[in-house]
Amino acid sequence: MRLKIVFNMLGTLLLFIGVSMLLPILVSLYYQEADGIAFIVATGFTISSGKLLKRFSDDKENIRHREGFAIVTLGWIIISIFGAVPFMLAGVFDNFVDAFFESVSGFTTTGATVIMSLESLSHTILFWRSLMHWLGGMGIIVMSIVILPELAGSMQLFKAEVPGPVHERLKPRIRETAKTLWVVYIALTFLQVILLVLNEMPLFDAVIHSFGTMSTGGFSSRTLSVKAYDSIIIEAIMAVFMFMAGINLTLHYQVLTGNIKSLIKDKEFRFYTFIVVTAILLITFNLRLQVYKTFLSSLKYAAFQVTSIISTAGFATVDYDIWPPFSRGILLVLMFIGGCAGSTAGGIKVIRIYALMKKGFQELYKLIHPRAVTSLKIGNQAISEEVSTSILGFFFLYIIVFVISTITLASFGIDLISSISAVAATLGNIGPGLGLIGPLNTYVPLPVVGKLLLSFCMILGRLEIYTVLVFLLAGFWRK
Repeated sequence: MRLKIVFNMLGTLLLFIGVSMLLPILVSLYYQEADGIAFIVATGFTISSGKLLKRFSDDKENIRHREGFAIVTLGWIIISIFGAVPFMLAGVFDNFVDAFFESVSGFTTTGATVIMSLESLSHTILFWRSLMHWLGGMGIIVMSIVILPELAGSMQLFKAEVPGPVHERLKPRIRETAKTLWVVYIALTFLQVILLVLNEMPLFDAVIHSFGTMSTGGFSSRTLSVKAYDSIIIEAIMAVFMFMAGINLTLHYQVLTGNIKSLIKDKEFRFYTFIVVTAILLITFNLRLQVYKTFLSSLKYAAFQVTSIISTAGFATVDYDIWPPFSRGILLVLMFIGGCAGSTAGGIKVIRIYALMKKGFQELYKLIHPRAVTSLKIGNQAISEEVSTSILGFFFLYIIVFVISTITLASFGIDLISSISAVAATLGNIGPGLGLIGPLNTYVPLPVVGKLLLSFCMILGRLEIYTVLVFLLAGFWRK
C-alpha cells in the first residue's frame, strides 16, 4: 500500500475539518461567547496538522482499493479525534474518551450523547455538534471528491463511503455525481429550515434540527429534544423530513428533475413505505389499547417515533421506553432495518432486507421445484451473484458484530436490554435506545471501555462494516 497517498489525503481531510471550524467561530462572534477561543486554537492545530501530513507527499497517483479503504477508515478516526479537540478546550468534558465519543457520534450521525444538559452549552458548541453530523451525513470523503480535483474520478473512495450494496452514478463522472448529491442535500436542509422558522421555531434551533434531520443524526439544542417545542406542526414537519431523509438521495434528484414515476416504481421505496406505514399502524393500535386515551394521540406519537427510528435520526417527542413491550419490540426491529441505500440513514438498509427476503423465498421455491432455474430480481433488475453474496456476507457480519459487542458490553455489568439496544443504536447509527440509554437518558453511565466499544460500533455502522474489517485484516497489509 502506498502510504504517501494515504497521508496526503488524510492531511487534506484535516484541512477541511480545520476550515469547517471557522463556522462555529462566526457563531461565537454573533452570540459573543468565549468558546470561540477554543475553536480558534483548534482550527490552527487542525490545519497545521493537516499541512504537516500533506508534506509527506504530493503524490497525485490514482487511488486503488487498498488506499481507498485506508483513507476512509483512518479518515473517520482522525477527524473524530480532531473534532473532539474543541470540546476539551472549551471545558465541555474533563476526559478525552467522552469528547471522542461525542465527536464520533456526531460525524457518524449517530446522535448518542454523554452530555446531561444541552441548555448548559453555548450556541457555539451546539452548532459544532450539529455541523459535525451534517458534514458526516453526506460524508467528508464525498465532499472532498466534489471540491478536490485530484480526487475526481476516485470511485474507490466513493464506494467505500456511500452506504448501500449498489452505487449508482447520476452523472458520467463520479465528481459530478457527488456534487449533485450535495446540492440535493443542501436544498432539502434549506427547505426544512424555512418551514421550521415559518412555524415559530427560532432560527438557530431550526438550523440545528434541520442539520440533525437531513443527516439523520438527531442532535438537538434541547435536552427534551423535539418534545420541548410542544408543537404538532413542528413534529409533523420533522416527521416528514425524517421520512424523506431515509429515502435514496438519487430518487430525490429524479423527482426534482421531474421524473416522479421513478419514485413510484422504485421497489425499495415502496417496501420502505410499507414498513413505515405498517409499523405506525401496529404501534398506534397498541398504544391506543394500553397507553393513550385517543386514537390521534397514539397516531401522533407512533408516526414520529417510527420515522425517527427507521430513518435513524433518533429524535424523540415521548419516552417510548415506557411503552408496551410490543411497541418497543417493533422499534427495536426498525433499528436493525434502517433507511434506504444511498440515504444518510444507518442500519442494515431496506434494500438488503428486501433482497434477503426474496432470496429466502427463492430457496423455498427451489425446494418445491428443484430443477427450476431462477434468478434473484428486484423489480426488473436482476441481482448478480456477486451482489447477492455481498448482501448475505454483510448481514452475517452485521449479526456477528452485534452479538459479540452485546456480550462484551453485558460483561461490564450492563443489563441485557440496555446492552442489546445500545449496540443496535450505535451500530445502526440511531442514538437513543432502550433501558439505561433510553430517549430521556444519555450514555454517561457506561464505563470507559464500553464507550470506546460503542464508538467503534458507530464507525463500523457508518462505513457498513466491510470497509473497516477489510482494513483490519492481516492480508490487507501484505504486499
